Amino acid sequence: MSQALEQLIRREIDTAGGWIAFDRFMALALYAPDLGYYTNQRRKFGLMPQSGSDFVTAPELSPLFGQALARQVAQALQATGTDTVWEFGAGSGALAEQLLQALGDQIARYRIVDLSGSLRQRQAERLAPWAHKLEWLDRLPEAMEGVVVGNEVLDAMPVQLLHYDGAQWLERGVVASDAGFAWSDRPTAAKPPFDAPFVPGTITETHAQAEGFIRTLAATLKRGAVFLLDYGFPEAEYYHPQRTGGTLMCHHEHKADPDPLVLVGDKDITAHVNFTGIALAGQDAGLTVLGYTSQARFLMNCGLVELMGAAPLAERAMAHKLIAEHEMGELFKVIGFVAGQGEFDALGFVSGDRCHTL
Repeated sequence: MSQALEQLIRREIDTAGGWIAFDRFMALALYAPDLGYYTNQRRKFGLMPQSGSDFVTAPELSPLFGQALARQVAQALQATGTDTVWEFGAGSGALAEQLLQALGDQIARYRIVDLSGSLRQRQAERLAPWAHKLEWLDRLPEAMEGVVVGNEVLDAMPVQLLHYDGAQWLERGVVASDAGFAWSDRPTAAKPPFDAPFVPGTITETHAQAEGFIRTLAATLKRGAVFLLDYGFPEAEYYHPQRTGGTLMCHHEHKADPDPLVLVGDKDITAHVNFTGIALAGQDAGLTVLGYTSQARFLMNCGLVELMGAAPLAERAMAHKLIAEHEMGELFKVIGFVAGQGEFDALGFVSGDRCHTL
């Protein structure tokens, strides 16, 4: 952890009276300007730890991911009568590159909303051939039209941590300690959105910021569609009584650990997505749910198997990780929305739609 980031978080804790909620700690650890994990110069994305990276995402794993997703984006652009793609959290720029290559003139503008200045620079270098179509934004405009994509965006949004002691729910927060930071719980009126027979000692998350993001997106998107891909579960699975440790996880040098209080600013902090909460937030804000399914089913519906058949063997093997159940195929899900009255039968959900599980 950089000394500057530690001092920043300690000052925040001090100003707040000695305790901050975990979602605030997570926001600072990931997004504090120039210091947080996603805003500092550390490399994040890569296939192997030898590259200095911490994890790999689907677009880095195989270009066939973006090529398959492009078929859904193309259909949505046509169905909504729009010509702009919006990507949230564009990472290395790999997905943008794949979509721009595959869709060509179907995209008039490609707008990236990203909080990371260091990643933005790398994206610009990678996407130089399409510079005339590109625009970066730090925040949402007052109105949007087009197709929105977000791959592994929701999982990086700060979450609240709740701890059940057998009698009541406590909110887990962070205090300063001689060694750095430590956990500290406080009574709260908050509780999980799902009524389950929780076991004493259970720790879980709630997702106010991710659901707020969806509501804001719904208010801003006047015409278009949204496709979000991430790891997570429907509500009943997310808050299953046997999931006593929650889903909070950190990634550093391609290793996972559950402790976000060490190596702060040098590792990713994530939580799985409660897709029921995401679906309800969008629906209540005026969006229509187009579908919800596993990443494997979505990509196969979008022609991934056909693309794999035409690819070299090595590329085929990497793309298989996108749909294998023990890799990304089952844990990762896709949810789609449409704004306004433009509902259509989205290609990615024509088979295997799981909306009934939400």
